[in-house]
Amino acid sequence: MSYVLAFAGSNSSVSINFELVKYTTTLLKEQEVRLRDLSKYPFPMYSEDTEKESGFSNSLVEFKNEIANSKGLIISVNEHNSYPSAYFKNTMDWLSRLDIKFLTDKKILLMATSNGGRGAMGALEVAEKMVARFQGTVVESFSLPRYSENFDKLKGITNVELAKIHAEKVASFVKSIS
Repeated sequence: MSYVLAFAGSNSSVSINFELVKYTTTLLKEQEVRLRDLSKYPFPMYSEDTEKESGFSNSLVEFKNEIANSKGLIISVNEHNSYPSAYFKNTMDWLSRLDIKFLTDKKILLMATSNGGRGAMGALEVAEKMVARFQGTVVESFSLPRYSENFDKLKGITNVELAKIHAEKVASFVKSIS
């Protein structure tokens, strides 16, 4: 368990949450990081029928194993109507069918962003409860409101106060996995 696994709970090819995760990983100077773009993981909508007919895809099993072998996770959840996206929930459903405790002993930096003033707080709150159900531990959480105003793809978080809070939460997460 020598790496941090980082991903956004979005299947959008232009995910702002993936941009936040990607930026966050650049702050982990002393850590090996595996950054995964879940828009490249075509998990079908979960159903018992699909599970019986097709079983578990190789990409799902590989992703679950990457989670199991990591020393910590950085996850940023996207928000649809104040809740995590159906894609994130679906991914959690599939992973939990492989192992209901697939997040056991995992330390997690949980984040969310949106263009709204609440910064996807609704999705963040729901995701935190979901992670706990699967035995994960949220060490730190961070919400970035008004993504378009407070983030630049080349510079990262541009709001000085939010950048400081984010850096402190990242440092706390790194300390928890060291």
